[in-house]
Amino acid sequence: MSRVQSKQRIALIVEDDAELRHLTKLVLEEVELDIVESESAEAALATMLLRGQDVAMIFADIRLSGVMDGIDLAREVKMRWPHLVVVLTSGNAGEYPEKRLPPGVVYMPKPWNPVSILAAAQHAISSAGGR
Repeated sequence: MSRVQSKQRIALIVEDDAELRHLTKLVLEEVELDIVESESAEAALATMLLRGQDVAMIFADIRLSGVMDGIDLAREVKMRWPHLVVVLTSGNAGEYPEKRLPPGVVYMPKPWNPVSILAAAQHAISSAGGR
Protein backbone atom coordinates (compact mmCIF):
# COMPACT_ATOMS: atom_id res chain seq x y z
CA MET A 1 0.00 0.00 0.00
CA SER A 2 1.16 3.49 -0.68
CA ARG A 3 1.62 5.97 2.08
CA VAL A 4 -1.08 8.62 2.57
CA GLN A 5 -0.04 11.91 1.03
CA SER A 6 0.48 15.00 3.14
CA LYS A 7 -2.42 17.41 3.33
CA GLN A 8 0.06 19.96 1.91
CA ARG A 9 -1.32 23.13 3.53
CA ILE A 10 0.11 23.92 6.97
CA ALA A 11 -1.16 25.51 10.15
CA LEU A 12 1.81 26.95 12.02
CA ILE A 13 1.22 27.03 15.79
CA VAL A 14 3.54 29.38 17.69
CA GLU A 15 3.23 28.94 21.46
CA ASP A 16 5.95 28.59 24.10
CA ASP A 17 3.65 26.73 26.52
CA ALA A 18 3.87 23.05 25.49
CA GLU A 19 0.43 22.16 26.90
CA LEU A 20 -1.33 25.01 25.09
CA ARG A 21 0.57 24.20 21.90
CA HIS A 22 -0.60 20.58 22.15
CA LEU A 23 -4.21 21.62 22.85
CA THR A 24 -4.19 23.92 19.82
CA LYS A 25 -2.76 21.11 17.73
CA LEU A 26 -5.56 18.78 18.81
CA VAL A 27 -8.15 21.38 17.76
CA LEU A 28 -6.52 22.08 14.40
CA GLU A 29 -6.16 18.38 13.58
CA GLU A 30 -9.92 18.47 12.89
CA VAL A 31 -9.36 20.36 9.62
CA GLU A 32 -7.43 19.47 6.51
CA LEU A 33 -4.14 21.05 7.50
CA ASP A 34 -0.80 19.62 8.48
CA ILE A 35 0.43 21.01 11.77
CA VAL A 36 3.86 22.50 12.40
CA GLU A 37 4.64 23.57 15.95
CA SER A 38 7.06 26.24 17.03
CA GLU A 39 8.11 27.50 20.46
CA SER A 40 9.30 30.95 19.34
CA ALA A 41 8.64 33.64 16.78
CA GLU A 42 12.20 33.26 15.50
CA ALA A 43 11.69 29.54 14.80
CA ALA A 44 8.31 30.28 13.20
CA LEU A 45 9.87 32.87 10.92
CA ALA A 46 12.56 30.35 9.90
CA THR A 47 9.77 27.89 9.06
CA MET A 48 8.04 30.57 7.01
CA LEU A 49 11.23 31.33 5.09
CA LEU A 50 11.61 27.64 4.23
CA ARG A 51 7.97 26.64 3.73
CA GLY A 52 5.96 29.88 3.56
CA GLN A 53 4.27 28.87 0.31
CA ASP A 54 2.75 25.86 2.10
CA VAL A 55 1.50 27.71 5.18
CA ALA A 56 -2.23 28.54 5.18
CA MET A 57 -2.41 30.09 8.65
CA ILE A 58 -0.42 31.06 11.72
CA PHE A 59 -1.93 30.80 15.19
CA ALA A 60 0.45 32.48 17.66
CA ASP A 61 0.53 33.67 21.23
CA ILE A 62 1.47 37.31 21.67
CA ARG A 63 3.82 36.65 24.58
CA LEU A 64 6.62 34.36 23.49
CA SER A 65 10.08 33.59 24.77
CA GLY A 66 12.82 35.02 22.60
CA VAL A 67 13.54 38.44 21.16
CA MET A 68 10.41 38.64 18.98
CA ASP A 69 6.88 38.45 20.32
CA GLY A 70 3.76 37.41 18.40
CA ILE A 71 3.07 40.96 17.22
CA ASP A 72 6.61 41.25 15.81
CA LEU A 73 6.09 37.93 14.04
CA ALA A 74 2.73 39.06 12.63
CA ARG A 75 4.28 42.30 11.30
CA GLU A 76 7.10 40.45 9.57
CA VAL A 77 4.79 37.79 8.14
CA LYS A 78 2.20 40.28 6.88
CA MET A 79 4.93 42.28 5.09
CA ARG A 80 6.16 39.18 3.26
CA TRP A 81 2.91 37.19 2.93
CA PRO A 82 0.11 39.77 3.12
CA HIS A 83 -2.73 37.35 2.33
CA LEU A 84 -1.77 34.78 4.97
CA VAL A 85 -4.32 34.27 7.76
CA VAL A 86 -2.67 35.26 11.05
CA VAL A 87 -4.45 34.85 14.38
CA LEU A 88 -2.85 36.14 17.58
CA THR A 89 -4.00 35.18 21.05
CA SER A 90 -3.26 36.30 24.59
CA GLY A 91 -4.46 35.57 28.10
CA ASN A 92 -3.71 39.10 29.25
CA ALA A 93 -6.92 41.01 28.51
CA GLY A 94 -5.38 44.23 29.84
CA GLU A 95 -2.96 44.49 26.91
CA TYR A 96 -5.51 45.77 24.37
CA PRO A 97 -3.34 44.40 21.55
CA GLU A 98 -5.86 45.20 18.81
CA LYS A 99 -4.43 48.73 18.63
CA ARG A 100 -0.93 47.37 17.90
CA LEU A 101 -1.81 44.63 15.41
CA PRO A 102 -0.86 44.88 11.77
CA PRO A 103 -3.79 45.22 9.35
CA GLY A 104 -5.49 41.91 8.62
CA VAL A 105 -4.37 40.16 11.81
CA VAL A 106 -7.15 38.65 13.93
CA TYR A 107 -7.01 38.80 17.74
CA MET A 108 -8.57 35.96 19.76
CA PRO A 109 -8.42 36.37 23.56
CA LYS A 110 -7.74 33.39 25.82
CA PRO A 111 -9.53 31.31 26.76
CA TRP A 112 -10.41 30.87 23.12
CA ASN A 113 -13.26 28.84 21.76
CA PRO A 114 -12.15 25.84 19.65
CA VAL A 115 -14.95 26.57 17.19
CA SER A 116 -13.43 30.03 16.55
CA ILE A 117 -10.06 28.47 15.77
CA LEU A 118 -11.67 25.97 13.42
CA ALA A 119 -13.56 28.79 11.66
CA ALA A 120 -10.28 30.67 11.16
CA ALA A 121 -8.66 27.51 9.81
CA GLN A 122 -11.53 26.89 7.37
CA HIS A 123 -11.20 30.51 6.20
CA ALA A 124 -7.45 29.97 5.72
CA ILE A 125 -8.05 26.79 3.71
CA SER A 126 -10.58 28.48 1.44
CA SER A 127 -8.37 31.58 1.05
CA ALA A 128 -5.33 29.47 0.20
CA GLY A 129 -7.15 27.52 -2.48
CA GLY A 130 -6.00 29.81 -5.27
CA ARG A 131 -2.36 29.97 -4.19
